[in-house]
Amino acid sequence: MILPRLLVLDPATRRRVLLPPPPRDTVPDDHRWRNSRYYVGSALLSRAHPSKLCFEAVCFAIDGGHPRAWVASVDNGECRWRALPRDEEVAVDFDPWWFESRCVHADGKMYWHICSSGRVLVLDPATLHFSYLLAPAVMGDDCFKFKYRIGETPDDGRLCIVTVEVQVMQLWVRGETRCSDNGWVLDREMNLHKVYDTVPGLPRDMISRVKSIYVTDIDAGQKWRLFIQMLGYGRYSFDLKTSKLERLPMKGLKEYGHPVFAYFLAWPPSFLSAY
Repeated sequence: MILPRLLVLDPATRRRVLLPPPPRDTVPDDHRWRNSRYYVGSALLSRAHPSKLCFEAVCFAIDGGHPRAWVASVDNGECRWRALPRDEEVAVDFDPWWFESRCVHADGKMYWHICSSGRVLVLDPATLHFSYLLAPAVMGDDCFKFKYRIGETPDDGRLCIVTVEVQVMQLWVRGETRCSDNGWVLDREMNLHKVYDTVPGLPRDMISRVKSIYVTDIDAGQKWRLFIQMLGYGRYSFDLKTSKLERLPMKGLKEYGHPVFAYFLAWPPSFLSAY
């Protein structure tokens, strides 16, 4: 197995640093990258100060059927790795290939979607503990219906789930009420039938639309904007405020909008304004 190397970029200063792979002796009494250890993805944990290239990054892997995090602490180019114990309370009882390699930052935590699954894997940056978060059960047991995305609400930044199924957009937010479903409450619902009718060349019959349309991302910068994939017809952005659907631009036959790698702001704006 080839150990992963991480290239970290700072869009604000255009500085970059190439991190070495985790040393083979990072885990005590385990000097090799075993076949049972599957690398999933990496993400930025935190930053210390905008004037220096200081940050922490996490390398996430499945180790013997359980998640394990390797944390890289970088201080002006100097990198130090440490391995956390395997999270024995969280079992990965499926093929790790079903994990999406990119994570989503939302509501102070990190989430990895699992293809065709009604749950996502959660990492708490404060404790570095893993857990599962269930999607609303009303979505059903059909694995092909799990086309939802985790994100934040545009108004107050609460954790939310967005899905587009059978031409209907649903936005669920976290909350415990009488009608909550696995801790989710339906906040907004909209039929997109007439919106889709404005797209030239899109199939008119519902069956073809259901097979080809699904939400791929929530815009982290403009949370009221969704990205919708239409297989064979391009990718679009949907504005929750205006209900306007616009095709994303293309350049050199490359479609924009999937995947969306948003810049993760590690400091509050009030802190940045002082510098």
